[in-house]
Amino acid sequence: MGGMQHSTELFEEAQKYLPGGVDSPVRAYKAVGGTPPFIVAGQGSRMFDADGNEYIDYIGSWGPLIAGHAHPQVVKALKTAAERGTSFGAPTELETTLAKMVCKAMPSIEMVRFVNSGTEATMSALRLARAYTGRNKIIKFAGGYHGHSDGLLVKGGSGLATLGIPDSPGVPPGYAKETLVARYNDINSVERLFERYPDDIAAVIIEPVAANMGVVLPTPGFLPGLRRLTREYGTLLVFDEVITGFRIGYGGAQGLYGITPDLTCLGKIIGGGLPVGAYGGRREMMGMMAPLGPVYQAGTLSGNPLAMTAGIETLKLLSQPGVYNQLEQRTEALEKGIKAAAESAKSTVQVNRIASLLTIFFTDRRVTDWDSSATSDRSQYAAFFHKMLGAGIYWPPAQFEAVFVSLAHTPEDIQQTVEAVDRAFRSL
Repeated sequence: MGGMQHSTELFEEAQKYLPGGVDSPVRAYKAVGGTPPFIVAGQGSRMFDADGNEYIDYIGSWGPLIAGHAHPQVVKALKTAAERGTSFGAPTELETTLAKMVCKAMPSIEMVRFVNSGTEATMSALRLARAYTGRNKIIKFAGGYHGHSDGLLVKGGSGLATLGIPDSPGVPPGYAKETLVARYNDINSVERLFERYPDDIAAVIIEPVAANMGVVLPTPGFLPGLRRLTREYGTLLVFDEVITGFRIGYGGAQGLYGITPDLTCLGKIIGGGLPVGAYGGRREMMGMMAPLGPVYQAGTLSGNPLAMTAGIETLKLLSQPGVYNQLEQRTEALEKGIKAAAESAKSTVQVNRIASLLTIFFTDRRVTDWDSSATSDRSQYAAFFHKMLGAGIYWPPAQFEAVFVSLAHTPEDIQQTVEAVDRAFRSL
């Protein structure tokens, strides 16, 4: 690997004009230390930095680049779309095209509204849930991250956990008190909240597979239990599938686990690398949104032609036969390689995986919720991260994020990665 001269200069300059030198906290490397490489290009499974280093990238812009960087089919369609105009603030047919694809993939969604980020999607879905039920309280799970809107920055996992910010200053206590926090994979903790507030809970919002306390899978019976309880109390079940949607299967987590949520939030992949979010559900519920109903939400760039185009092309790629098998095979090979390396180096780690999402936790405890995830040795993780970076592997710069494998990762990429993991474990 080359030096970090240019990145260091760029980072120093950035810090004069951007808080922390970044536009999203995890990029500043506070969790792992050191200077973040400044990226100049991506191609397939690779990223290239300002210092001439090449990396096998396992972040993929934190999930949306399931087809890899700068996929020729996506880029070609984007060029054509950009030449026609980047935004109109008026309807285009592209919105309907992508909406149809989303509704077909996820039968729980009969109508969808496109927005510009996952944060907008969850915030708007919960506004709708409160309006629909006439109730105010929300249940979320410790370590579950649903974007940074005020009411959801409570026990938020992900970057918050990384930076040690328990909630966030600037959030009025009044907002936070409407958010109740349960324990992921603990149905009794949810039941207790319902018993205490039987008529006050508008919605339960959950990442059906958690990916912001690291990857944590639902235990058998947990999601069905949530569906049963929410029905019993007349509460809406909101699946935040911003990460899992089109990632762990074309039908998302709801397709995989056979659970029908009332509202679904999407993002990442349906924008194919451009900013996008969406929320959707049954027709009668979505009919409460303006202009049909009284619940207001708007956005100038919502449904813009570039984001819609990238999403359409990415979903076309994902609907080809054998695509998810390929992702499964590659990621399974990575998982097996990591476990074998850990065993041979006598490293105490846990590897949690589903489909093409994976996290290595530096702990001897099985990771099933935020408390067990938080037992991870973050200094070990930081050391591991830098060994990987030095070997040309771009791993997430924080313990509580997921690794994303793409269609562009080759068996050779996986092999090279496993060898780097093996060396990293031995040197720790």
